[in-house]
Amino acid sequence: MNRIATKARLNKNKKPTIVLMTRWHAIYRCKSRLSEDIGALHAAKIQEKLTNHTIEVTRKIQKEGLADVKVAIDGIGIQAAKKWAHKNKIQKVETQGAGNLGTKMKRQFLKTHSEKTISHKKLRNPILIIGTDLPSISHFDLIEAIQLLTHKEMILGPSTDGGYWLIGLSNKLLNPQCTWPFSGISWGTNKVLQETIRLASLNQIDYQLLHTKNDIDNVSDLSPWLDQKKFQLSALSYQL
Repeated sequence: MNRIATKARLNKNKKPTIVLMTRWHAIYRCKSRLSEDIGALHAAKIQEKLTNHTIEVTRKIQKEGLADVKVAIDGIGIQAAKKWAHKNKIQKVETQGAGNLGTKMKRQFLKTHSEKTISHKKLRNPILIIGTDLPSISHFDLIEAIQLLTHKEMILGPSTDGGYWLIGLSNKLLNPQCTWPFSGISWGTNKVLQETIRLASLNQIDYQLLHTKNDIDNVSDLSPWLDQKKFQLSALSYQL
């Protein structure tokens, strides 16, 4: 791992950006499916814990000089988002904007790429997008993803619900003239990963899958995490 960190520091001009996409942790603004099972207040508290954990993991990556980090948030206005970001020592924050998940991810890829192009004199750096539904996401997960993206065009972290918890694109795929490879996917279904892989193969994209993780979307997804001291989800006064 030290060799990876050293290599990343020595190649700062190609340092990737990690975009953390999350929803504002307020009642009725996040975790709608989970809210139906355990109530909006408990669901919002779980969202807050998951968001804070993901920020903590990515902040460590940034502190080590391995990646730049920014947060793209939904369910809150930009001024309130900036106030929250300042309080939590988050340097870059913006709202996700309108559209489905595919549209929002595409916007983040293209916007972040454009920002990097301007600030790094047309150098096209890799970009990774992660969600905030994973209590198990770790420093090692992101180190592995960053390393793989140095020689793969695309990486995907599959989730058990048929989507993915991480997607990374190389500088080659981030060329503004490159056709967006994920148009036509049925977002919000259990076929997202399958369709993404099909389109990647159709477009001859060199991709690699990371290990599968389980997102927390429904009450059944909570079971593995209720006894983990780190998250203490049982302390939210909810009993399965």
